[in-house]
Amino acid sequence: MRPVISIAALLLFAGTVTAAEITGRASVIDGDTIDIQGVRIRFDGIDAPESRQRCLTSAGEHYRCGKTSAEALDAFLAQSRPVSCKRTGRDRNRIVAICTRADGTDVNRWLVRNGHAIDWPKYSKGRYAAEQREAEASKAGMWAGTFDWPCVVRGARCD
Repeated sequence: MRPVISIAALLLFAGTVTAAEITGRASVIDGDTIDIQGVRIRFDGIDAPESRQRCLTSAGEHYRCGKTSAEALDAFLAQSRPVSCKRTGRDRNRIVAICTRADGTDVNRWLVRNGHAIDWPKYSKGRYAAEQREAEASKAGMWAGTFDWPCVVRGARCD
């Protein structure tokens, strides 16, 4: 019986990869990108500040909001593993997905609701607009101060 339990435990923690879904322990790349088992995953419909991006606090002080976003994501994911991502498309060298923690919490929504990312209507079609309004109203995360849209920082078109 012991070998069967060990094999089952190994399979549970190793994660799974299918064409439509990937599950496993996530490593944070930046505020809107993770890696599971060597597969790069970008969160669908949201945009987080770039790793090098700086924002302003409500007191007008600069801080590394991209780093803050990534650290918040890492701490959030660590609270409930593994992460499961349902593929919605492909973007360059990574898949695009909507991800949930083991407890069922939608990671994409959490990032926007807590001001660590913004709704990107170009891709979300407004899926996270309510969470963004909530973050703005409560001055959560980046909304506590001022920031440039991440797509502008990258030099990309935002529309």
